[in-house]
Amino acid sequence: MIRKGVNIYFSFIVPVYNRPNEIDELLESMVAMEYAEAYEIVIVEDGSSDTSAHCIEAYKDKLSISYYQKPNTGPGDSRNYGMRKAKGDYFIILDSDVILPKNYLEEVAGFLSKNFVHCYGGPDDAHKSFTNLQKAISFSMTSYLTTGGIRGRKNTLGKFQPRSFNMGLSKEAFQASGGFGNIHPGEDPDLTIRLWGLGYDTALISDARVYHKRRISWEKFYIQVNKFGLVRPILNLWHPETAKLTYWFPVLFLLYVVFSVISAFFGWWYFGAFLGVYFIFIFLGATFAYKNLVIGFQSILAVLIQFYGYGKGFLKSYYYIHLLKKAPEKQFKTLFFSK
Repeated sequence: MIRKGVNIYFSFIVPVYNRPNEIDELLESMVAMEYAEAYEIVIVEDGSSDTSAHCIEAYKDKLSISYYQKPNTGPGDSRNYGMRKAKGDYFIILDSDVILPKNYLEEVAGFLSKNFVHCYGGPDDAHKSFTNLQKAISFSMTSYLTTGGIRGRKNTLGKFQPRSFNMGLSKEAFQASGGFGNIHPGEDPDLTIRLWGLGYDTALISDARVYHKRRISWEKFYIQVNKFGLVRPILNLWHPETAKLTYWFPVLFLLYVVFSVISAFFGWWYFGAFLGVYFIFIFLGATFAYKNLVIGFQSILAVLIQFYGYGKGFLKSYYYIHLLKKAPEKQFKTLFFSK
């Protein structure tokens, strides 16, 4: 068992699927990372046709890297595969589309040496080099005005739900829980909730930030948030004690938009005025955050797509799973990977 103050040997676990350029950027950021102790990197190629082998070879002399190739079974199972192969007693799970600041591992090690937990999460943000679109989507996904800080914008100990783009897990907790399930997305909150049931705490390390590049267009962003909406009622079915009214907010927002439009035809414009005020706050928040008017306007569109995509997915899933009592694995086959 790991104890406070004891040096931890970390293993970075990174699944990748047809994204060699992202692996190259991630490894480049890890070369520049400031950390005195040894650590390893385990990269798991999840059935890619465009592999990262040539990128990884360029870093073999600079970093301790283990590289595995396997059939495509999804990111959750690939992370489990990597953790079974890893040598560390604490795993740091990253998405392939993140870039690490120089102080990332110092922040993690410093926190765990004083406040050890078996599972942590950290926030994500947009790097200054990212495109305007990526920054607008990042603002939409991380702002208090949209997600209320659930992705790491608030100091939460004990009941913070880490996300697998930036997540730490002890070897002990991995072995006790069995790791990630075969649902995607949603495998990270599912694991977190099961860890709570086993008596393990989670924490936010607010200074362990990653830059999340998000290989995204407007279309891909809609698909992503729509899947998030589809998954949530399934998680509520599996873990009813975690169901919250806040998960309904995107649906309520959509209903309010429809109500405001209908009201405008009857001259009741003030309902729409409240929406206007909200979007002004979105615009100002994003504009000041990135000092860019274009990003301010794009953030409004990002919020609309986020709420529409999530709300539509949530309602569809709730209808089939909770009202019609359909089995999630049969109704939404594309959300589940076969191991």
